[in-house]
Order: sequence, then structure tokens, then C-alpha cells
Amino acid sequence: MVEPASVLQISGLRQRWPGQAHDLLQIDALSLQAGQHLLVQGDSGSGKSTLLSLAAGVLLASQGQVSLLGQSWRDLPAGRREQWRADHVGYLFQQLNLLPYLSVLDNVLLPCRFSRRRAERCERPQEQARELLSALDLAPALWPLQAARLSVGQQQRVAAARALIGQPELVIADEPTSALDERRRDGFMQLLLKQCERSGCALLFVTHDSRLASYFEHAVHLPERGER
Repeated sequence: MVEPASVLQISGLRQRWPGQAHDLLQIDALSLQAGQHLLVQGDSGSGKSTLLSLAAGVLLASQGQVSLLGQSWRDLPAGRREQWRADHVGYLFQQLNLLPYLSVLDNVLLPCRFSRRRAERCERPQEQARELLSALDLAPALWPLQAARLSVGQQQRVAAARALIGQPELVIADEPTSALDERRRDGFMQLLLKQCERSGCALLFVTHDSRLASYFEHAVHLPERGER
């Protein structure tokens, strides 16, 4: 049996901001395989969003190694880091970061404009965008509308489709259900996990909501800042 490919590898990580007496993050070893879904929990200030920024190469670790698909973020110059991220990481932001004046369909297609690799993996980007939006229960009548005209729940699903298009190896989700009520939260989680399974991507999902733990087989809890 072929072992799943390693997508994210973290070793000996220590992250401390200037002026801090203690490390914000201490992770001796963490790995995420293709198709694996990992839940990261922790209270406010425990370093959850910082961990995501390190995993995506937005930040470089104060100490230790963070690699994506075997490539250390530290070994890439800034411009190559941006392209490596665009090619291999789908990011689902807490604040969504949709472009409000663009249509739903154009928002989903944005990663294919910045990454030739993801556009090529789609083969037909417009077709895959429509397939993702349909799978995430967004009616075709909504696709031409500006993103700002959608409800929060609908915008969440647009953001999920944008993160998934082009089959990135790693999807990072930063508190994506924080603005949803219980019914919409559960519906969104089911749709997101189903689409991640279909694409075979690894999912790194951060939340403070302990009720979401039942959706994940693997979980880590970050201690509060300064906890030893």
C-alpha cells in the first residue's frame, strides 16, 4: 500500500515576537499528509493564526523548520515564496477576503489568474468553478452577482470554492465558521470536508469552537501564551 505524500512538515518550531519573554509557539514535530484533515484548537492568543501564517510561508519561523511538499519556506526567496504559495495553498480566511465588486464566479477563478499551475490542473477553470459552486450548494442564479450581494453563509461557500479550485495540495482554513449560526455552520463543515475529500487535499483547520472537533479524526490543542 502506497503511503500518502507528506504535504506539511514542521520540526523544532519556536516562534517568539520581539520583546516577548516566552515563545508564542512551541511545536517539536507536526506533519500533515495528503488527504489528512487536522483541527487546531486554542484560545485567543495561543498562536493559531500565527501557525497558519507559518504553514503558508507568510511568516518565517524564529527557529526550526517549516516545509511544504518538502520545500523549506526559509530556503525560498520572497518572490518564490509567493508563487509557491499561490501554486500549492488554498486559503480560506476568517474575514473571507472576497473582492466585493467582482462576481461570484470571478472571485472563485482568482487563484487561476495568479497560478498557471492551478489553472492547468483545472484544465477548464470555468467548468471547475461552476462544479465547485454547485457542489457547495450555490445556485447558478447567484454566480453573476457581485459577491457583496450574497449573505454571509453564501460568501463562505464562495470563499471555500476559491480555496479549492485548481486542487491545491494544502487548504488552510482560519476560523471560517465564526460568523455562522449552528445550522449553517454544520452544513458548511459537511460541504467543505466532502470537497476536500474529493480533491485529496490536506486540510489545516483552525478554530476556537470545540463543537467542531467531531468532524476531525486528528486534532492538536495549542496552550495559552506563556503556558509551560
